[in-house]
Amino acid sequence: MSWRELITVDPAICHGHACFQGTRIMVSVVLDNLAAGLTEEQVRDEFPSLPDGAIGAALAYAAALASERVYAFR
Repeated sequence: MSWRELITVDPAICHGHACFQGTRIMVSVVLDNLAAGLTEEQVRDEFPSLPDGAIGAALAYAAALASERVYAFR
């Protein structure tokens, strides 16, 4: 399953931040918790309404964003 099937951006939901389909759980919140050292199980316990595959989708989404070319303007 592609992350595009689980992650949505809607200006009417969470001010347009990327969220998991059918929830108001922002992808950034899940990634922040993982970065802080929580295990996948702990994240799922904190957010029981996360759809199956959400954590893998969040990581794939972050990888896709990280692979984008960023230009610094000076």
